[in-house]
Amino acid sequence: MKTSWRSASLVAAAAAVLALTTACGQEQAGSASTGSQNVGAAAAADGYGSASGEGGAATGAGQQAAAAGEAAGQLAVATDKKLGEVLTDSAGFTLYRFDKDVAEPPRSNCEGDCLKTWPPVPADGATAPAGADASLIGEVTRSDGTKQLTIDGWPMYRYAKDTAAGDTKGQGVGGTWFASAPDGKKAEAAEPAGLSTRKDPELGEIVVDKKGMTVYRFMKDSAWPVKSACTGACLEKWPAVAPVDKNDTRGVVKKGLMTFDRPDGTQQMTVDCWPIYTFAGDREPGDTNGQGVGGTWYAVAPDGKPVGAPK
Repeated sequence: MKTSWRSASLVAAAAAVLALTTACGQEQAGSASTGSQNVGAAAAADGYGSASGEGGAATGAGQQAAAAGEAAGQLAVATDKKLGEVLTDSAGFTLYRFDKDVAEPPRSNCEGDCLKTWPPVPADGATAPAGADASLIGEVTRSDGTKQLTIDGWPMYRYAKDTAAGDTKGQGVGGTWFASAPDGKKAEAAEPAGLSTRKDPELGEIVVDKKGMTVYRFMKDSAWPVKSACTGACLEKWPAVAPVDKNDTRGVVKKGLMTFDRPDGTQQMTVDCWPIYTFAGDREPGDTNGQGVGGTWYAVAPDGKPVGAPK
């Protein structure tokens, strides 16, 4: 009797292990998912990176939420310093798109091991960010029958190595994975304009160059005829701003935007016909160390007026 009981127990245990193994295998198996038009299977994707660190699988709140296939909820738009506007889920985790997917008709080519690193975002419960075009939100039916969120046709994923809201560690992985912009395109910051404006906490709206450095006026210059009184050693402290195309400006009044020839043969930019400069004493964007120097140098307002200069 003891022998029979032990044999039966071993058989039951083996069957349980086999069932569990089969279920786990089925979870990760399958061909590429397709949209509602069922365009057929595609090859499994590669170049998706690894979700595992040295010695084991990645862990953390972000990975656990992604692995669990949590709904995205109310989508949101975050601003990243390098990427500009980035689409996130309701918890602030970045959503990604895959270059090897297809947007029209929607199809995901991330299957098998790819899904361990890039869990698909469920379509159920996802709503558009405030002020965004809700018609861009859609879904694609995956091979296992689940619905994956799409933005303008592009399937959306989380990245297993993003452990905190705001992380964008998946950006550029394999040269094929990119953070999604709110419209489903790849997120990328706009190229800075040659001249633009920024809000300074003390000076108000002032003009900055392409690097974000404060732009100044010299009270000893003249606007008509356009003439610079800063020459020689003066230019070492106050470099002249090089010519900028009118169309390469944002927020600056275009009237009076022009260039003029300096005595040394170089050209300098003007705002409202006034020559403009940067200051060598400003080390980083946001510095205004040149403001009021010598009672003759002042930051430039969008209309070309000197900010804070005595009237």
